[in-house]
Amino acid sequence: MGSYIFKRLLLAVPLLFMVALLVFLLIRAIPGDPALLLVGDTSDPQALEEIRRSLGLDQPLATQFWLWLQRLLHGDLGQSLITHEPVLDLVTSRFAVTAQIVLIATAIAASIALPMGIVAAWRQGSGLDATVVAGTVLMMSVPSFWVGILLLLVFGVVLGWAPVVGYVALSDDLLQGVSYLILPVVALVLTEMASITRIMRASTIDILRLDYVAHARAKGLPERVVLGVHVFPNAFGPALTIIGLILGHLLGGAAVVETVFTLPGAGRLLVESIYARDYAVVQGCLLVIATIYILVNLLVDLMYPLFDPRVRL
Repeated sequence: MGSYIFKRLLLAVPLLFMVALLVFLLIRAIPGDPALLLVGDTSDPQALEEIRRSLGLDQPLATQFWLWLQRLLHGDLGQSLITHEPVLDLVTSRFAVTAQIVLIATAIAASIALPMGIVAAWRQGSGLDATVVAGTVLMMSVPSFWVGILLLLVFGVVLGWAPVVGYVALSDDLLQGVSYLILPVVALVLTEMASITRIMRASTIDILRLDYVAHARAKGLPERVVLGVHVFPNAFGPALTIIGLILGHLLGGAAVVETVFTLPGAGRLLVESIYARDYAVVQGCLLVIATIYILVNLLVDLMYPLFDPRVRL
């Protein structure tokens, strides 16, 4: 078990370095000059050169990467070219909003989808199974932004049960903050639980066909014990992978949902920074998003031995 964890942690180090290098090169490949963006339209080449020197853009590319990597190891992602705020503080504050929505939505989606997938597999071929399959296919076919717009139209505009525009932090006003989070969370739950249900159903069907399940039933164990003790732990592996991918993707920034519901999250910050050509913030957002994705999937890998002892070997 210890060697498994050590190997996974060791593999994450070069992967994080490659992510940092790729993000650095991608930003440098974007057309345009950040120095020119700062000084605006000017005919003073000396001022432009001074800005380039202060940003380190006059150095060779390898030197720029080394200096940026040193600052990165000290937690310095630079400053926004537009607002002049530290990029790390800006991304962290926006990520807190995204994390609230994503963690709640993923927990609710998994708590609904996992038992739904098991029951659908247990009743394979029944009307309940057909309803679950049809529902998952429908929800996987519907774009998340369309679900968000529909929820806003029905519950925000027509019924007036939820606010349509804006955001209030939970720390400022708990009840009002919750009212602003309900519709985004519901939109994410509806769009993401379909894939978890589908994978859990397919995995459970495969496990139910194995001999040890038939043996457990032959011993007279109740069906709830068979499903909960013998089937679920062995069928949960593929679903855990999907949950990890969904969590990493959404924590990286649910840009579409955040834009629809005007939430000041990390995904919306990335979109706004791209439009504003704020290279420092775009670079910081991409790096944080990629790092979160890697760390979440690393955590999923470390959880595998808890559900599948064969992984420890």
